[in-house]
Amino acid sequence: MTVSRGLLRVLMLSKACIVGIYQRKLEAIAELGVDLLTLVPPSWKDERGETRLERAYTQGYRLEETPIWFNGSFHLHLYPHFARVLRQFRPDIVHIDEEPYNAATWQALYAARRVGAKTLFFSWQNIQRNYPPPFSLGERWVLRQIDYALMGTESAAQVWRSKGYTGPLRVVPQFGVDPELFHPQPQDPNRPFTIGYFGRLVPEKGLTLLLDAVTRLEGDWWLRLVGGGPQRAELQALAQQLGIVERVTFCDLLPSAQMPAQYAALDAYVLPSLTRPNWKEQFGRVLVEAMASGVPVIGSDSGAIPDVIGEAGLIFPEGDAAALASQLRRLQADSTLRQTLAVQGRARVLKHFTHQQVAQATVEVYRAMMDSRQ
Repeated sequence: MTVSRGLLRVLMLSKACIVGIYQRKLEAIAELGVDLLTLVPPSWKDERGETRLERAYTQGYRLEETPIWFNGSFHLHLYPHFARVLRQFRPDIVHIDEEPYNAATWQALYAARRVGAKTLFFSWQNIQRNYPPPFSLGERWVLRQIDYALMGTESAAQVWRSKGYTGPLRVVPQFGVDPELFHPQPQDPNRPFTIGYFGRLVPEKGLTLLLDAVTRLEGDWWLRLVGGGPQRAELQALAQQLGIVERVTFCDLLPSAQMPAQYAALDAYVLPSLTRPNWKEQFGRVLVEAMASGVPVIGSDSGAIPDVIGEAGLIFPEGDAAALASQLRRLQADSTLRQTLAVQGRARVLKHFTHQQVAQATVEVYRAMMDSRQ
């Protein structure tokens, strides 16, 4: 693809963009007059397993694989070919889609400064955490040298201001949702009341609490858990112990393009996250996917969940299985409430959380960075 040299040139480094549905944001950025090259690793490993690069939305920009060292090490992974690609592309801005305490951020920032490119990083970090050297030293260096910061939430912005970042910043979610891909679909009136959770199977997501809560429901119901993680065997054993194993389905992590059909099979989506000393819910992207799909959502009051849901869903105090069960019973018994929340949830996504809105805000940041340089 040939792109005019007169366009604003941006090099984005992002392991998150291996997920196909996230790439719609990249197309939207390119549509706004940006010559965009996005570098991604061939895969990323975490507690769910290995997620390989999906090519779903690739029009109007370049999506290129680049080798990765220390795949799966959140803090230490590196990209050995990054500096060479940077010199060849000669961007105006390097968008580092990483936290400032990670080695990949240090690598990208150092290389960008050597060629005179402007730089920004992205952060979800909404708890003030103090790291030992060399991470603390690298973090302080990034905060002094970076030109701009994107924050996923206001709480993340507060954290980085308190840690000494004095430069310009803007709160913009990392990704939005495609409302054409995630949209309400016809419901099966004969299915049982179906509850879903999609994501990592780890203790901080509160899934043992969810299993406890569903045992308090009456009538016909079903629980579907989609994802992977170290807690899966424990959750399966707990379902057996609680006598609900016949009503709980576990499904492995699915390609992102298959997720709209998963939401279409739900009557309620639950995110029962639990705050930990070193973590609280940073956004809950699954919430906006469910809301866009017309699925009523229930979330705990951990971290950013209440801000994402607003008045378009139900909230319960984190850790309170009885309160979660009460909210589930409300949805189970009241089809009018389900329909009301379905409409309100989608309207909230269309107003605040689409890929186009995230792309527009991101490109406005790019333009502000270039105006500042001039």
